[in-house]
Amino acid sequence: MAKPDLPRPGSLWLIGAGNMGGALLGRWRAAGREVVVADPRLGLHLPPAGHAATVVLAVKPQAWHAATAVLGERAAAGTLVVSVMAGVPLTALAERFPAAHCARAMPNTPAAVGRGVTGLFSDDADADERARLEALFGDAGSTAWLDAEAEFDALTAVSGSGPAYLFAFVEALAAAGVTAGLAPDLALRLARATVTGAAALADGDTDPAILRAAVTSAGGTTAAGLAVLLPALGPLLRDTVAAAAERSRALGKPAI
Repeated sequence: MAKPDLPRPGSLWLIGAGNMGGALLGRWRAAGREVVVADPRLGLHLPPAGHAATVVLAVKPQAWHAATAVLGERAAAGTLVVSVMAGVPLTALAERFPAAHCARAMPNTPAAVGRGVTGLFSDDADADERARLEALFGDAGSTAWLDAEAEFDALTAVSGSGPAYLFAFVEALAAAGVTAGLAPDLALRLARATVTGAAALADGDTDPAILRAAVTSAGGTTAAGLAVLLPALGPLLRDTVAAAAERSRALGKPAI
């Protein structure tokens, strides 16, 4: 009897190359990694035979069963299956790929410029596979291991969805500038530059509260603005994160 075709060391397959998968693909290729992509939009397909060392699933969670049919039995022993899909639990991955080790990862879209942050969790990955995960997602930014899979819902709501919250803030700040009397193009340019500059300051060890206080003179313009913003901001973000986390939990429940 012929021996099974074992995974080739370092071989990486990506299933799905949409917004998130495409961002990761760009970073991996920039890092010199060879990536086999299965995505109808790119017209690329899996090799006719063999297994991968690592398979990354980056498709919509509502359609992942159909999308992974292309894998068949090819996620074999020695393959690490990594899901970047919100809400799909490890138990579902293990049922789908019983011979493989499984892990979950939740990156965010700043991965496209190497400034993402990815939450990682696995309950059966060995030390080499954990190192592989850190290296893969380290190409796209920083990584953080979670203590429990249940933390993914909160992580998804904060860092996974968080870039969209910030983009919405830029939109709203620019619109407020227009209302205050600025031309639309100038208001948007000022809002973008202000947010990216402030983010660069925040990307350090200084407590954000200290950075905020340094801008806020007693009785000044910033204090007047914060007196309006702060009472609403905390409750608003708590509700925002709670809604996103609840949606993540709902995505993980099987359809009835």
